[in-house]
Amino acid sequence: MLSILIPTYNYNVFPLVSSLNSLCSNSGVAFEIIVCDDGSGSKLNIENEKINTLPNGRFIALQNNVGLSENRNTLAREAQYENLLFIDGDSIIIELDFISNYLISLENTDVVYGGRIHPEKIDAPARKLRWRYGREVEDKIAAERNKNIYRSLLFNNALIKKTAFNKIKFDPELRQYGHEDTLFAYHASLLKLRVKHIDNAVEHGDVDLSSVFLQKTKFGLNNILDLYRKGKIDGDFVKIISVYTKLSKLMLRVPAGFFYSIFNEIMYKNLTSGNPSLMVFNIYRISYLCSLKIANVPAA
Repeated sequence: MLSILIPTYNYNVFPLVSSLNSLCSNSGVAFEIIVCDDGSGSKLNIENEKINTLPNGRFIALQNNVGLSENRNTLAREAQYENLLFIDGDSIIIELDFISNYLISLENTDVVYGGRIHPEKIDAPARKLRWRYGREVEDKIAAERNKNIYRSLLFNNALIKKTAFNKIKFDPELRQYGHEDTLFAYHASLLKLRVKHIDNAVEHGDVDLSSVFLQKTKFGLNNILDLYRKGKIDGDFVKIISVYTKLSKLMLRVPAGFFYSIFNEIMYKNLTSGNPSLMVFNIYRISYLCSLKIANVPAA
């Protein structure tokens, strides 16, 4: 029995749900598909309302924006089955055995992550940064992800037992985009949940504009530093926080932040160009992180 849970915001999810509905019907599994729009009030919800006409389909439109974390929690509360399959709304199903691959991976595990890939090429120069970062950094086969099962865990395409999910849940205080998955994965590591990585990827269908991706990156960095400062996550669990703390120990945090204040516009120009550098992106991220006002940082 399977509950497929899709959080969305201002996006037409009907094609994805139709595809999943067919795959589930063919697999013979008892299933439901629940989509929750996070208070977007979008005209696209006219299309999303069609989900209610599909067998076992249900569309919920929240009146108020609660953030991705609480949206996922809402979906989990609404789910009637034990196996929760979270999928991002901008995903494209590329594997005909997508549902079956998950069903045969359920034994002796709490969480199964199938992975995500990006298209082989993209013609829009304004989306090159997100696409390049996805292709060269994020897109990993299961063998690579299994080398560090918790740090590689994301919820854009992951199945989790409801009993395991309820031990953690997503932090509703994280209203802005970014690192809600990291915090969940950290708690999964503390509980030693059984995590399995398989090759059952979805394709990222809505690749962000570089400018949007950079803004989301900043939101995520604000989130992860705030979580670290509040002692909600171990800095060693997050690579960029580990770098941040090392720079702090070497008295280089302030100079790195000063570097950002001087060169951020130059870096931004490169990153929003048709040929963005991932090395520049890494420098942009760590220098931005170091530029943030320090307060209540845990002792190293």
